[in-house]
Amino acid sequence: MFPFVKRFFRKKFSKVPTPPKWRPSSTSHHSSSDHGFVANRWELLMGENNWEGLLDPLDKDLRELIIHYGEMAQAAYDTFIRDKYSKYAGSSRFSKNNFFTKLGLELGHPYKYRVTKFFYATSAIDVPDAFIFKSLSSIEQSSKDTNFMGYIAVAEDDAVELLGRREIVVAWRGSVEFMEWLNDLKFLQVSASDILAHEGYDGEPEPEPEVHQGWHSIYTTDNLSSPFEKTSAREQVLTELTKLVEQYKNEEISITITGHSLGAALATLNAADIVANKINQPKNSPNSKPCKVTAIVFASPRVGDANFKKTLSKYDDLSVLRVRNAQDFVPNYPLIDYSDVGEELTIDTTQSAYLKNPGLLSVSHNLEVYMHGVAGTQGSVEGFKLVVERDVALLNKFYDFLKDDYLVPVGWWVAQYKGMVQQADGSWLLMDHEMEDE
Repeated sequence: MFPFVKRFFRKKFSKVPTPPKWRPSSTSHHSSSDHGFVANRWELLMGENNWEGLLDPLDKDLRELIIHYGEMAQAAYDTFIRDKYSKYAGSSRFSKNNFFTKLGLELGHPYKYRVTKFFYATSAIDVPDAFIFKSLSSIEQSSKDTNFMGYIAVAEDDAVELLGRREIVVAWRGSVEFMEWLNDLKFLQVSASDILAHEGYDGEPEPEPEVHQGWHSIYTTDNLSSPFEKTSAREQVLTELTKLVEQYKNEEISITITGHSLGAALATLNAADIVANKINQPKNSPNSKPCKVTAIVFASPRVGDANFKKTLSKYDDLSVLRVRNAQDFVPNYPLIDYSDVGEELTIDTTQSAYLKNPGLLSVSHNLEVYMHGVAGTQGSVEGFKLVVERDVALLNKFYDFLKDDYLVPVGWWVAQYKGMVQQADGSWLLMDHEMEDE
């Protein structure tokens, strides 16, 4: 190689951090004995003491678990068909049986789950397409105004030993284009008395908790004409959880709710609803102890008023951890008459040397960027170091966030030929949706 070429590359790459080795999982480089340690302290890691002493500095096991749940929330995005010209727009690209395999969450991931339920949501009020996707297809539309909104998964037998319990996970999809809801959705409040068992303290009546009208509508609206599910997302999730809690009532279980952005708000509502209505307790065993419910959410807008916060604080078996990027202003919304709930973990991805334009809102609000921030945050100590070797190539999965020096294509997460499949006669047909085996 010519000397001037060597000098060029030495100068270009000398200040760029060495990327981690390819790690499809945030935890793939750990031994089984490391994961056994998680099983021994899972109650603490899931908020038994409100994560006291675990957030700054961020506990290594907790750091990995937060990324783990972030990946499960990201999966709800990655499987969502957002092509308005698709016959199946608004549904899941992958079936329940192939879900984690097709989404890259099998290889290198120590915790294995199986999806038991897809759930769908509608809204009774007019909301942007960012929430309820509307297809442009002239063919019979499978989604109409009801969309895939998330899934429920249960830890497989092999994962129970590593996790320390039979974990049930509920993952909520966020908005497709987050800027739309900031501009278009009104921040009106409605009573949450239909989903939260409201009780005053010491027998004295108190104002009912109120929550965001948009979040409430997406969570509680039925659609009798839906080809997927005719009941609300709330009813679908609670019915499935009731069945699973009963099925595994003789084991130690926990319920974890996760989501990003809109999905974080819905996850918070869902977690409160589960505990308020004792869905975390077997119906046929009223004297049994309710299982632990934990919400680990990312970039969450505020959900309810001060009375909503007060109501949540009464539930001993509920813990909420909000992960917030310092440059992301979405968690500040709505600005007035709303309160933050639970505990907060703040990250600052502007300190990452891997990101291009880290201060942009489109970057700071992205879930892949959030997980990158959790992997490298040093808390109150200055600096950024990838304590968890999560592959930086994931930052360019859909967007152009990673610095060009790493030579990762922009928007590389695409279906082969965008779902077009060649037929025997040489023609091409859009086949972007896996049918369920049943």
